[in-house]
Amino acid sequence: MTKTICLITGASRGIGAATAKRLATKDVVVIVNYLSNKKAADNVVATIEEAGGEAIAVKADVSIEREVINLFNFIDQLDGTLTKVVNNAGILFKQSTIEAMSAERINKVLTSNVTSYFLCCREAVKRMSTVNGGNGGAIVNVSSAASRLGAPNEYIDYAASKGAVDSLTVGLSLEVADKGIRVNGVRPGLIYTDIHAQGGEPDRVDRLAPNLPMKRGGHVDEVANAICWLLSEEASYCTGSHLDLAGGK
Repeated sequence: MTKTICLITGASRGIGAATAKRLATKDVVVIVNYLSNKKAADNVVATIEEAGGEAIAVKADVSIEREVINLFNFIDQLDGTLTKVVNNAGILFKQSTIEAMSAERINKVLTSNVTSYFLCCREAVKRMSTVNGGNGGAIVNVSSAASRLGAPNEYIDYAASKGAVDSLTVGLSLEVADKGIRVNGVRPGLIYTDIHAQGGEPDRVDRLAPNLPMKRGGHVDEVANAICWLLSEEASYCTGSHLDLAGGK
C-alpha cells in the first residue's frame, strides 16, 4: 500500500512538533521541516520512530522560493503520495507599537508568515490537484487569534500577517474545492509555546490567561488534535473553515 506523506513546516518545536508526533503512524510519513535547529528536528523524528512511526527531518527556509521547490522535489522522490500539508512556520519579533517598527521587520514577518504559506500551498496544489492527476488532499494553515484581535501594542505586524493567512485559506479553499483539495485553518490563542520568548515575554500566557473565559492558556496538543481532525476523513465535508482554539476569546 502506498504511504501517505504529510509535510509540516516549522515542525521542530511547538505546535508543529506536537502535530508531527500526533499524526505519524506506520502508514503516514511525516516530513519534519525545520529552519535551523537540526537537533530539535532530529529529536522529533526520534520520538516518532520510537513510537513505531516514520518521519524525516528536512531543512528548508520556506520563505525562499527555491528552497520550497527543493523541499517538494525531495518529497517527490519518496515512496509515497503527498496528501497532507500543514503550514505552520512563522516568526514574530519583540513586542512593539507601530512607531518602532521598521520596514525590515514588517517585511520579514510578512515574508516568513505569508509568502511561505503561499509557496507551500502552490507546490502542494500542483501535486494534489485531481485536475493535474493527483489524488487530492488537505491543507491546514496555522493562523492565530491575533488575526481577529489585532495584537495592539504588541504584534500588529504579526496579527496582520495572520489576517492574510485567513484570507488565503478562504480564497484557496474556493479555488481548489472542485480539485479534490480541502483547505482549512486553525486560529490558536494563548498557547504555551516558546514563541512568546521571541516576543520578549516568556510568561505572556500566564499573564493574560486570567482574562480568558476559560481562565487558562492552551497546550500544543490541543491545537495538534484540531489540525489532525481537519486533515482526516472525519472532516471530509469541511473546507474554508477556521477553528478558533483560544479559550473562548
